[in-house]
Amino acid sequence: MSIKRPEGLNPELSWVKSSYSGVQGGDCIEIAPTPHTIHVRDSKDPEGPILRFTPDAWAAFVAYARTQVERTV
Repeated sequence: MSIKRPEGLNPELSWVKSSYSGVQGGDCIEIAPTPHTIHVRDSKDPEGPILRFTPDAWAAFVAYARTQVERTV
């Protein structure tokens, strides 16, 4: 993982907001997947820092997060 604010805000990235985001906003993330990197940012701060993960690291994080959500349901 790395934290970086790319030059020029990487206009070629196509950002997608989390499907868990409600109409009121809240604590949401947006991702912009590319073949070799998953870019993640706070939807409330699109000009802020961007986290970058390898696809394997992102898949491991999502799998872990899913197990934590299932525990609380």
